Amino acid sequence: MSDRLFFISLALAAAALIAFSLVWPQGLGDRSPAPFGEPPAQRAPAMQAAMKRERDHANQQMQASEAAKAKTLKALPTELPK
Repeated sequence: MSDRLFFISLALAAAALIAFSLVWPQGLGDRSPAPFGEPPAQRAPAMQAAMKRERDHANQQMQASEAAKAKTLKALPTELPK
């Protein structure tokens, strides 16, 4: 393959990838520049409420786990039997 054909095809492939990246969905991150993309799903009120419920539930589980751990440590004997 000649260099001329290779580099032209490489430049076209690079331009196609750049154009494709401009219109590819952004998922849950920030939105694309002006004409592309949609508002992120994480900014919807329903999603915000779901995320808050999950965060609160995780915090409650962590606090319960820490309380159970502290209770177990208090119940352990301080000295080993001889």
